[in-house]
Amino acid sequence: MEMRQRFTSEARVQLAADLKSAYESGESIRALAAEHGWSYGFVHDLLREAGTELRPRGGSTRGPRSAR
Repeated sequence: MEMRQRFTSEARVQLAADLKSAYESGESIRALAAEHGWSYGFVHDLLREAGTELRPRGGSTRGPRSAR
């Protein structure tokens, strides 16, 4: 779908499901937004509409901390 295109409810539900699948496979919201040319907020809203459990901010916290 192209940027600035209006989505019908059916297309929006499908888009949200597709984004949810990609996000749950490890893609970030920022990466999904950049890939499709949409804003972070738009992608975030669609993920929430799809019932996606969002990861905490800040990326991975596993593994050793780097020296600061």
